[in-house]
Amino acid sequence: MRTLPVKPLAILGIVREVKAAAENVRPILLAGAEGPVRELAEVLGEGGDESALRELRGRAPSATDLDEASLLVYAIEGETASGHDEQVLRLASRKRVPALVILIGCGAEDVPDLPYVLATDVMAVRVGELLPVEKIIERIAARAGDKSYALAAKLPRIRKAVCEEIVKSFSKQNGILGAVVFIPGADLPALTLNQMRMVFRIAGAYGADIDRERAIELLGVLGAGLGFRAVAREVVGVVPGLGWAIKGSIAYAGTRALGEAAIRYFEAGGIGAIAGSVRSRS
Repeated sequence: MRTLPVKPLAILGIVREVKAAAENVRPILLAGAEGPVRELAEVLGEGGDESALRELRGRAPSATDLDEASLLVYAIEGETASGHDEQVLRLASRKRVPALVILIGCGAEDVPDLPYVLATDVMAVRVGELLPVEKIIERIAARAGDKSYALAAKLPRIRKAVCEEIVKSFSKQNGILGAVVFIPGADLPALTLNQMRMVFRIAGAYGADIDRERAIELLGVLGAGLGFRAVAREVVGVVPGLGWAIKGSIAYAGTRALGEAAIRYFEAGGIGAIAGSVRSRS
C-alpha cells in the first residue's frame, strides 16, 4: 500500500465518527395528510429498519417529536399551507429540523412560496398523480445532513441517493481545495482525509462494519487514487496561470471517480471492483 500523507490518529478519528453516527440515528419524521404519509412510510421503509422512520397520524408534530428527528417530511392536501401547517413548519425551523413539504392538489406551475421552507423543498403533486417518490428521496438525501449515511444504512430505499449526494459534496470540496491551495503538496493531507471520510461514509451507508482490517483494506484502495494528485502537481508547473484551475478540476474528478468506484465496490461486495476502477482512471 502506498503511504498516505495523513496520520493514523486522523484515520481512526474518521472510523470512530462513522461508528458513532451509526449508534445515534435520528429518524425521518413523516407527518401531515394521512394517505400520502402512509404511502411514503411504505416506500421509504421497504426492506429497512422501521426505527429509522417515525410516522405520525392524527396529530401534528410536537417539539419533542422534532427534537428526536433528523428531517421532517410533511404532506399537505391543498394548494398551499394553512395557518396550522405554517405553525408546524415554524416549529421545525425553530428546532433546526429541515422540512420537505408535499402539496397534494397543486400544479407544478403554481407552487407557492411557503414560509420556513426552501423553495427546492416544496414538491407539487396534482390530484390523482402518483407521489414523486424519486424526487422526494433525492431531497431527503440532500437535506438529511452529515449523518445521512447512518439513515441510509437502515433504509436501503434511500441508500443510492445518499451515497451520490456524499460523492457530490466531497468532490466539490476537494475541487475547491485543489484550486485554492498553491503550495505544492500542501493540499495532500486535506484532500486525502476528505476522500477517506467520503469512502468511510459510503461504507457506513451500506452497513459495513468499519473495523481496523476493513479500514486498512479501504485505505489500500485509496492509495491508488494518489495518482490524480501527482498529475495535478505536474500540471501546475507546466501551465502557469491556468494550473490552479486544472488542478482543481483534477481534484474534483479524482474524488468523484473514487466515490463512484466505492459505491460500485459496496454494491458488488468485492475489492476488485473498486481497485480496478480507480486504477483505470488514474
